[in-house]
Amino acid sequence: MDDQHFITINGNKFHFKPGDTILKVARRKHIDIPTLCYLSGASPTGSCNVCMVEIAGEKELVKACSAEAVSGMVVFTESPRVVHAREYVIKKLLGSGNHNCAVRGSDTQDWTAFQLKVNREDKSEQLCPVWGDCRLQDLAYRYQVSGENFDKRNVTYLLEDANPFIVRDFSRCILCGRCVQACNEIQVNNAIQFRGDNGKVITGEEDRPLKDSQCVFCGECIQVCPVGALVEKDVRYSVRPWETRKVRTTCSYCGVGCQIDLHVKDNKVVKVSGAEGIGPNYGSLCVKGRFGYDFVNSQERLTMPLIKENGKHREASWEEALSLVAEKFTGIRDQYGPDSIGVLTSARVTNEENYIVQKFARAVLKTNNVDHCARL
Repeated sequence: MDDQHFITINGNKFHFKPGDTILKVARRKHIDIPTLCYLSGASPTGSCNVCMVEIAGEKELVKACSAEAVSGMVVFTESPRVVHAREYVIKKLLGSGNHNCAVRGSDTQDWTAFQLKVNREDKSEQLCPVWGDCRLQDLAYRYQVSGENFDKRNVTYLLEDANPFIVRDFSRCILCGRCVQACNEIQVNNAIQFRGDNGKVITGEEDRPLKDSQCVFCGECIQVCPVGALVEKDVRYSVRPWETRKVRTTCSYCGVGCQIDLHVKDNKVVKVSGAEGIGPNYGSLCVKGRFGYDFVNSQERLTMPLIKENGKHREASWEEALSLVAEKFTGIRDQYGPDSIGVLTSARVTNEENYIVQKFARAVLKTNNVDHCARL
């Protein structure tokens, strides 16, 4: 390997490829440089200033997410200058809005008044809805800081929950831009953008509610939000991360095979998130995959085969039910011919299962009348 392509990070020498950023090299070598705005797969913005690192011989700190690695560069990711800069940024962000987690303030009268104000605006007596699942909170604990010494930013934008899926809490938005990048660069829905003064994330020029905008409710913005500004409506204040366990599975809505994590509480699915870092979806989901899981817990789901007799259904074993279906199919085919039978397959099963269905239709039922629900 060419010596021109080596960089030193925290005393260790690493090879890099031309065009690699400092952050990319560090992550590839499992060196943790914290970020709040960086989004893999999107162009770096450097808006949060958390990923600042020190380069030997340079007066100013640089943003690791956007600074390219240079031959011979010596980088320090946790030097005293870096730590002090991160502490300042985290304190400022904690003081920027209704970040009412335990790291936000103290037991003074100001904190009590602030907490009561947030409770009124949240319509809840609990602490932040993403307590335990907030990147800003994680960093505050990591660097042992709070935001009580900063003036609180007064947010005049009302909380928006006039849609079935997403709560938009502008009082907790840190303007990192991850939701905008996820919508425009990852999902390419172009439903949201920054207002000209960067003071608010809006939907189109008219700034309509999500339900009246181009939003398709894929929920990508929720998954990338590092704070409590975007939360699933059904789980807000009702589900905490330590109350759930994750179960990896494959989405059943179509044959793409998106990998999802089911968040299970008390043996019930309470939330779905895209499995990150694994194909084919790499964390992205559609509205059905992310929000269409209520049927799993429905009391009306059938748990046994039913056979209708004399106008009423009775429970039956699988052996009895399948034998009856086979008998009916055979009788119809023999009496009326194979063309009297048609088969519809489903987009909610895998490609392999659809293949088996058409093979069954052609080889067993002797019919070519096979179609798919996607054409109907």
